[in-house]
Amino acid sequence: MTKTPLASLGKQMLSSKQTVRAIACAGAIALSICINSAVAGDPFRNSNPQAIGPNTETAFKTMFQQGNYKQAKTQVQQALSAEPNEPLAYAMAASLSYIEQDLNSMNSYAQKTREVGEKLTKTNPLRGNIYTAAGHFLEGATIIAKEGTAKGAPQAVSKLRVVFQYLDAADKIAPNDPELNLIKGYMDLILATNLPFSNPNEAIQRLEQKASPRYLAYRGMAVGYRDLKKYDRALEFVNKSLAETPNNPEVLYLKAQILFSQSQGNNGNKTLLEEARKNFDAALAKPDQLPRSLVAEIFFQQCRTRNRLDSQSRACDPMRDKIRDADGVWGPAALPPL
Repeated sequence: MTKTPLASLGKQMLSSKQTVRAIACAGAIALSICINSAVAGDPFRNSNPQAIGPNTETAFKTMFQQGNYKQAKTQVQQALSAEPNEPLAYAMAASLSYIEQDLNSMNSYAQKTREVGEKLTKTNPLRGNIYTAAGHFLEGATIIAKEGTAKGAPQAVSKLRVVFQYLDAADKIAPNDPELNLIKGYMDLILATNLPFSNPNEAIQRLEQKASPRYLAYRGMAVGYRDLKKYDRALEFVNKSLAETPNNPEVLYLKAQILFSQSQGNNGNKTLLEEARKNFDAALAKPDQLPRSLVAEIFFQQCRTRNRLDSQSRACDPMRDKIRDADGVWGPAALPPL
């Protein structure tokens, strides 16, 4: 999601399942709740707090602190019923609908995110603009998911232009707002990944200096340094994120990826590989709380790591495919033995 940079971004940014999960990092993940928040109900600001409904807060904690998507689905539905004017809940519901490949529901929740965000601009222009942008972003992702890249890219690119307009409007209101800068920081990371001659340095700087909650800022910085192949720095910040969310399987997976890449730059260092294996194992400790496609992805990399450690020839591809192609949304309670 002859090509302009924006068209290239639109195609690449909105065309894959992994990137739609990144939408939750650029629209919904940035709406998460910090485990040590100083202000109840507002994980972003230590002053001038803004209330978030308790049901929405609980769902965010479950999804982004604990990494338990399955339980979060139930809690998001409770939030939608109890707090119908909170756009964060709709953004979350849209991303969960995508995981389930329920594209009609995804489209409906994306529209509600935008509509509730637009309504919020009358009383809270900052957050209203942020979530109007997130709604347009999710609508663009829905277009690509339903119509494919070739047919849907023009509409998606148009949506992206609108996203940037609303984020710019929010920036004019409060350029140092931690919630806004968390979202913009994650979007900058996506830009750096998908546009030529770009790098994550600006995103890293924004996350380091202005974004909150800190555990999500640290996580984004770790991704940025990983993409720059600065693995020591990436490891530093993923460890800081894990210090606040020690059981989050996606952060454990990120650490495992960093360690694996670090080992390859050190002639297949077995100590680093063993540490990567431990983190892959930890990330898969509760596979039934994660989307099946993500479980398959982590399992495949875990399998490859074990093959390198003990020089075995496990059939990683067919085992991954069996997990990925099975029925149901969520990962299996038990994984194939390695």
